[in-house]
This record gives sequence, structure tokens and C-alpha cells, in this order.
Amino acid sequence: MPESRRRGGMQVRPVDVGPLNDYLGYALRRAQMLAYADFIAALVDLDLSPGQFGVLTVIDANPGLRQTEVSSALGIQKPNFVTLLNEFERRRLAVRKAAGDRRSYALYLTPAGRVLLRRARRAQARHEARLVGRIGARGREQLLNLLGRLTAGE
Repeated sequence: MPESRRRGGMQVRPVDVGPLNDYLGYALRRAQMLAYADFIAALVDLDLSPGQFGVLTVIDANPGLRQTEVSSALGIQKPNFVTLLNEFERRRLAVRKAAGDRRSYALYLTPAGRVLLRRARRAQARHEARLVGRIGARGREQLLNLLGRLTAGE
């Protein structure tokens, strides 16, 4: 059982989680929570969420992609995606341009969006380095390989 430790001036007793640590889903979720919290902190000064970073990254890699294609690729529900795009347009990070018909829009980053994405990628690189610092470069390779195998054929 882990040792007791102090948090915020209070003694925190260890809790036995039973067999949970032996469950893949539980271990994946704990690791995801740790990584996500660190990434949120890495992006906070840029006023970006991890989801927004993902959207900017996909638009940058695929200029002119339709908004339905971007939202589908990232698993973002349409109403949430429209709200996100409205925010990007308000901040002048991305623009929607008609793509064939009035119901379909192609997405493009603005110069300001590309500048912000470069800054966000530097923050992401520092975040990635912190994670790699915990598991090593070889551990990173192994983890990416295993996660790829786990999600293959989704």
C-alpha cells in the first residue's frame, strides 16, 4: 500500500483501489486524466483547450476541409463544433468559406490562427517532453505502438 502524504496541509491516507490498477480501462483512464490535465495547463496562457488545439491542427493540415469532415474526424458533435468555429471566427483564428453549396463550408486558418497554432505546438512539445520524461523515449514508442494496436479497426 502507498505511503501517506500531505496535500494542502492535510494528511492524505492511501486508499486501496483493489484490483482496479490491473484493469486496462482504469489504467488508461488514469493516464489520460494525468496527460489531459497537464495539456490543459500547457495551453491555458493561449486560451485554448486541447479540443481546440486538435481542430486547429486538423484545419492546418487540411486547408479547405469541410466542417463536417473535421468534426467527424475528431469525434466532435455538430452543435459543439459550430460553437467552437464561432469562437474561432470571433477570435479571427479561422474562417468558413462556402464550399459548393450554401450548407457546406470549407475551413481555413487565418494568419493569426497559424501564429497561435505555432505557439500552441511549442506548448504541446513541452507537454510531450514532460510525459516522455516519465516513461522515456522507448516507453513512448512502445505506448504509441500498443495504443495504435488497441485502436486499430475502430
